[in-house]
Amino acid sequence: QVQLVESGGGLVQAGGSLRLSCAASGRTFSSYAMGWFRQAPGKERQFVATISGSGRTTDYADSVKGRFTISRGNAKNTVYLQLNSLKPEDTAVYYCAASDYGLAYRNVTQYPYWGQGTQVTVSS
Repeated sequence: QVQLVESGGGLVQAGGSLRLSCAASGRTFSSYAMGWFRQAPGKERQFVATISGSGRTTDYADSVKGRFTISRGNAKNTVYLQLNSLKPEDTAVYYCAASDYGLAYRNVTQYPYWGQGTQVTVSS
């Protein structure tokens, strides 16, 4: 059974940093893309960042480009999201997702596996 577990969320002041982690189990994800999405109250889930199975390709939403960095752990069954220069509008539940494909996609429908989410709250 595939399981994704996020950690690292919390409350931080604007301008601060957090590092989110996602540990995957139940299957080897080293060849498959993984991504991060977020959902604020009353809004749809939106793409944040993705990394290809090889780790060589990354993609970011324009709203986080230059501030967030996605990376894979050495075992590649772990993915991280470094959040820097946080803004109040970054407040959301952040979800880790895993794909059945090696290429990095922005579309939420390309990710059949999801974690439970971790709350990130940025105060002004």
